[in-house]
Amino acid sequence: MTVNVESYLGAKWVEGGRVWPEIDCYGIVLTVREDLQLPPWPIFDGVTKKNGMHEAASSHLANLPQCEPYEGAVACCYKASLMVHVGIVVNTPTGLAVLECNPGTNVSCVPLGRFKRKFLRVEFYP
Repeated sequence: MTVNVESYLGAKWVEGGRVWPEIDCYGIVLTVREDLQLPPWPIFDGVTKKNGMHEAASSHLANLPQCEPYEGAVACCYKASLMVHVGIVVNTPTGLAVLECNPGTNVSCVPLGRFKRKFLRVEFYP
């Protein structure tokens, strides 16, 4: 199953947002994974970049293997040793890209290579 990237572009970034259409970077991950009928990740209600994201995610990721990017894989992004952002890999007509949600720009679809260059390290998880 492939997602329709255009259908996600109407969302609005809201810090801690988990319910469509008011979502944050983790909210887009949860939404797309559900639409792809992939196993759910924890909701982490109340967790934000400023409030526990690195700790909550690190605990969850300790139980998952890293993987290569594929549609539905979660992109976990680091600056220094801290996880600061997440996105989700999608298929597009031009290749793999990452859907992300940020303040001011809301949801955007960034080619995988360009997305990876924005961060010190990007790891992918199923």
